[in-house]
Amino acid sequence: MQKLINLPIDTVAESLQGLELAHEKILRVSHKSRFVYRADAPVHGKVAIVSGSGSGHEPLNVGYVGRGMLDAACLGDVFTSPTPMQYLAATEMVEGGAGVLYVVKNHTGGVLNMEIAMEMAAEREIMVKTVLVNDDVAVDDAANRRGLGAAIFVEKIAGAAAERGYTLNQVQAVAKRSSTQCRSMGVALTSCILPNLGRPTFDLPADEMEIGVGIHGERGRQRIPSTSADQVVELLLEPIMADLEVRAGDRMLVMVSGLGGTPQQELYIVYRHLHKLLTMRGVTIEQQLIGNYITSLEMAGCAVTLMRVDAELLELWNAPVHTPTLWW
Repeated sequence: MQKLINLPIDTVAESLQGLELAHEKILRVSHKSRFVYRADAPVHGKVAIVSGSGSGHEPLNVGYVGRGMLDAACLGDVFTSPTPMQYLAATEMVEGGAGVLYVVKNHTGGVLNMEIAMEMAAEREIMVKTVLVNDDVAVDDAANRRGLGAAIFVEKIAGAAAERGYTLNQVQAVAKRSSTQCRSMGVALTSCILPNLGRPTFDLPADEMEIGVGIHGERGRQRIPSTSADQVVELLLEPIMADLEVRAGDRMLVMVSGLGGTPQQELYIVYRHLHKLLTMRGVTIEQQLIGNYITSLEMAGCAVTLMRVDAELLELWNAPVHTPTLWW
């Protein structure tokens, strides 16, 4: 195993130390409770946006903390949900009197721990509401779909709404509307290696790829022989477009996220064909993100996310943001 780490047990802590040193004007880190929060938190009178995930998916979520996006992000061990106490500590740090919105990705541990954190916050008379992100169309049953790239779009739009002074109910409503308009699907070309495990999390022969893989290495929709980039794009895009019921004239935000081990060059090859297919269908691409935005350690592959937008959602997406990963 070749990794730029010291002791595996120190990987998350040392990564957070480096994050704080690199972005000290934007964020702070609670090393004891292991969460990241805005340098100017709490912002009084503003709805606070809180999210979280296991580590190993960076820049999700710690890279999206800052003005116009997240107020706090909790970080668990590698591929392990943060605890309820972490969420509660982050909530108490950033709550500014207008309530808190939790962005919940649909993974069993994360959902359960955020529910417990909500109950604990209620005991402290902190109003918390949630929005569920479950955009991965590799899973047919919508209720069981995993949270994937839609988290970035939902967190950005919710953060912009909060920054503009929306109430908690209004922020939740626009976040839910954003989530329902997102669909994603990913492909893995390799597995990944957890620092404390030292071997691949699943077996994937060198001449095969997993279509519809989850970011924790969960099995996908199908395993196929390795094929061209263009064919992979078509295998990812068709289920997304069918489930989202994409029509000519739709306006979209588009993301091609590497999973941690794919060169930018290859992601642009993916986007090239994706752009062609969407344009042929009469879809307008309002903005695109191509790069590593939600990852799975060093897994090779990518995830494609589409989000249908209207005038309000697009305006909130384009609103100013200043985080380590997104800024404009």
